[in-house]
Amino acid sequence: MKHLFTIALLAGAAFAATPALAQDNDDWSGFYVGGQLGYGFRTGGSNETILFDTNLDGVYGDTVNTSAPANAFSPGFCDEAANGPTPADGCDGDRNGIEGGIHAGFDVQTGGGFVIGGVVDYTRTRLRDSVSAFSTTPARYTMTRRLRDVMTIRARAGFASGPTLFYATGGLAYGNIRNSFSTSNTANSFTDNGNEHGWGYVFGGGVERKLGSNFSVGLQYLYRSVDAGDYVVRAGPGTAPLTNPFRIVNPNGTDFSRSRDNFTSHGIQMTASYRF
Repeated sequence: MKHLFTIALLAGAAFAATPALAQDNDDWSGFYVGGQLGYGFRTGGSNETILFDTNLDGVYGDTVNTSAPANAFSPGFCDEAANGPTPADGCDGDRNGIEGGIHAGFDVQTGGGFVIGGVVDYTRTRLRDSVSAFSTTPARYTMTRRLRDVMTIRARAGFASGPTLFYATGGLAYGNIRNSFSTSNTANSFTDNGNEHGWGYVFGGGVERKLGSNFSVGLQYLYRSVDAGDYVVRAGPGTAPLTNPFRIVNPNGTDFSRSRDNFTSHGIQMTASYRF
């Protein structure tokens, strides 16, 4: 979280250091291009689990039982990446980090200081979100997805007070998600259906300040939610016998799926724009 305070302090220092430069032009109408740099962090992973489809009918929520029978996943789950085959080994936190990109947009200022416009941006990020299951074997099963980049198409609306604009924003988001799976189980075979691209939504707000007629800097917050798609892992026969928990109901195996469909994240970004 120290990155968030650093970004906020830098933005505050930029606003405070340049009041005289902002007197040249208080009209926000026109096109602009620029870049953004900030910090992204994950949210919404609390209490996530892995769901199972033991009879391969496409319906998830089945219990994987041993031949006893007993719940093969009674040790439970964690909403992070497992460090070992048992819950006692603990789990690693999801990965947050620096993100940055470019943007382009336009604003129209009407009477009373009301400003409305639109913006398109592209942000490169490397956020990671994992969930793990523990079986009685013991063994671990970890499903991980990474948001590599995200594009948003947003409306902006707010009020200008001279060279300072306060705004709310919201619209569509499109993300590139990389999926992966790992396990300590060496008996079964495992296959998956690959990576995903998904649509979602974004909303937030910010403040922007003009530094003369053609340049502005700002600080914004964005909440992003992207549909992570139907990433499925199949535990196949491998070298496991028919009494293997994944093969008891259907000899072809069992499918895994995550209980949450969306990849959600926060972004705190400094912006810099050249205005035409």
